[in-house]
Formats: sequence, C-alpha cells, structure tokens
Amino acid sequence: MLVLKRLVVVMVTSVIVLTGGAALAASGQPEPWQLGLQQGATPVMDNIIWFHDFLLWVITAITIFVLALLVIVAVKFNAKSNPVPSRTTHNTMIEVIWTVVPVLILVAIAVPSFRLLFYQLNTPQADVTVKATGKQWFWTYSYPDSKFEFDSLMVQTKDLKPGQPRLLAVDNEIVVPVNKIVRILTTGADVIHSFAVPAFGIKIDAIPGRINETWFKAEREGIYYGQCSELCGKDHAFMPIAVRVVNDAEYTAWVDQAKKKYATDERASPDALAAADTAK
Repeated sequence: MLVLKRLVVVMVTSVIVLTGGAALAASGQPEPWQLGLQQGATPVMDNIIWFHDFLLWVITAITIFVLALLVIVAVKFNAKSNPVPSRTTHNTMIEVIWTVVPVLILVAIAVPSFRLLFYQLNTPQADVTVKATGKQWFWTYSYPDSKFEFDSLMVQTKDLKPGQPRLLAVDNEIVVPVNKIVRILTTGADVIHSFAVPAFGIKIDAIPGRINETWFKAEREGIYYGQCSELCGKDHAFMPIAVRVVNDAEYTAWVDQAKKKYATDERASPDALAAADTAK
C-alpha cells in the first residue's frame, strides 16, 4: 500500500511538472514549493524552457516504453508462462531498429540543442553595456558608455523594506531598459564568481584576468533576481543580483541621476595617476 501511495505521488508530481509547473514559478524570483523553472523574461529563457519541456516529454516517453518492455518480459516470458524459452540469438530487424531509433532521437535532440546554444553565444549589437565585477562578497557594476560605476551589496535582514525578498534584495540594482539588447561583461577581482539570473537564462563565470560576455533582452518590466553561482568563499550565499527593467523614459532619467551620483573621476584612475607622476 505504501508503494502504491508513493507511486501515485510521483505520477501526480510528474503531471504537474509536465503541464503546469512553469505556471507555478513566479516571474523574477523563486517561490516556496516552486516546481519547474522560473518564468522566462527573455527570448533566450523562453527557448530554454521550451527545450527543457521537450526533453522532459522525450525522457518520459522513453521511460514508459522501457517500463512497458520490462513488464511484458516479466509477464510473458517468466518460467511459468514460458517453460520452453526460445533460443533465438539474432533478429536483423530488431537490431536495425534499436540502432536507428536511438540515433534519430539523438538527432532530434541535437538540432534544437545546437540552435539554442548558438543563439545564446552569439551576442547581437548591444544597446546597453554593463560590466559586472565579482568581488568577495559583492558586485561592482559599471556602465562604460555613461562612465559611472557603483557597488551592489545585499540588504541585511534587519534592514529589509516591505516587499524586498530576504537574501536577494540589494542596495543598488542594475537598471536596464525594456526590449533592448543588454550586453553583460563579467570578470572577477579576486576569485572566480558567476553571474546568473535565472529568469533571463544567463549564467557566466566571472574569472580574474579574463572578460567573459553574455547578453539578454528583457521583454517585461519588473525586478529580476539572481545570485553568484560559483563557490567563492564563506559569504558566497550572500552575493545576490538584482536587475530592474524599466521603460525608456525611466531608464534615461535614472542614467542622468546615476551620472551625478556615481560618476567616476577619470583623473583619479590608476593609469591617470601614473601618467601624471611620469610627467613630473
């Protein structure tokens, strides 16, 4: 009876995941008892979710088929039902089928897989560029085109405001315009970090001494959360990422304000100071 109950639970859970799991995942952040991936906010994530669901159906079909074969063999070819077993050792048709069918399945998986991979890796012409530098244990974001940068640290539990999620809210969010191509450049200042935002379908390592890049195009306004996804020390769990997607007017106003608040002084940069010392 216990086995039957467990089987029912597994079947119900599988049906929920196959049919409505994604609907239970709220946009922008994980939810308690969430099943499935977070709701996609970019074309890349929408494609990832489609491919995930496609693979789930393929895996389910293969599992049911193999289970059916095992049941047939156990029922039809046991010693009681089949006391005189067949001594057949070869069957050309069966051997052709079990060779060709797996190849066709792999091809059916490979084609959308490679298409999605190329879509993710080919960065289109960017409208906005943001450089994310991972540090122990916070992020520094710079907007090279607008010449300002700022640090982003997790908001402590005691300082959370209503509506801010614990361990995900930050003091300074990345702000980007909706329906624009945003290029993310990542690097690490000390150890390897990883910049990941599930709703955007992006995850890329931030490696000291190297610049990696990825991109996204957010199609809905809102706040989307992520975290550092590479073990980077004792406070690895406290490096959240928050991206606020706004309309063009709000983004322009934010950039004007950020230029005054976070503007970098090029005269105080290490290269500038070194050049000044050399001139003296």
